[in-house]
Amino acid sequence: MTADIYSIPVQKITGEPASLAEFKGSAVLVVNVASQCMFTPQYEGLEKLYDRFRERGFVVAGFPANDFKEQEPDSNEQIHSFCTLSYGVKFPMYGKITVVGPGKHPLYAALIAAQPKAISVGGNPFRQQLKGWGVATTEEPEISWNFEKFLVSRAGEVVKRFTPETVPDAPELVAAIDSELRAGPAE
Repeated sequence: MTADIYSIPVQKITGEPASLAEFKGSAVLVVNVASQCMFTPQYEGLEKLYDRFRERGFVVAGFPANDFKEQEPDSNEQIHSFCTLSYGVKFPMYGKITVVGPGKHPLYAALIAAQPKAISVGGNPFRQQLKGWGVATTEEPEISWNFEKFLVSRAGEVVKRFTPETVPDAPELVAAIDSELRAGPAE
């Protein structure tokens, strides 16, 4: 059995202690983000996704991580400023964490344990692309890169995991979110 993701302590990007328990009954898309990545423009799409579905009980939760080619070197304050000013991010952002290796945050350990394989909607799995570019990457079930996405149901179950190149408006991701929202609030 995997850990209850709602009980795992995290920290808001502004420093206050928190947990995902504040989103019980909502569908949550947990994303490890970075400000200097080729996928950084996904911030804009993630904000649009949040804006589109939040009235129906949907939340995007961004977790900055500096685990891949040091693409998130800034402080939490700098990250928060960058996301707000550059992409108009209003979805909840959390303090920088580690998402791979022995120092992996317990939240990510639980997410990975619940969904060890990511869905690649583009046909060419991102890990293979990285290897083709000569970039060292992790092996499954580890996170492959920045902007990997975990969809958590209203009941707190990790139901889907999408590879980093899955854009926020990908039909497969949007359909998965819509399906979780149509399921109604958790009892």
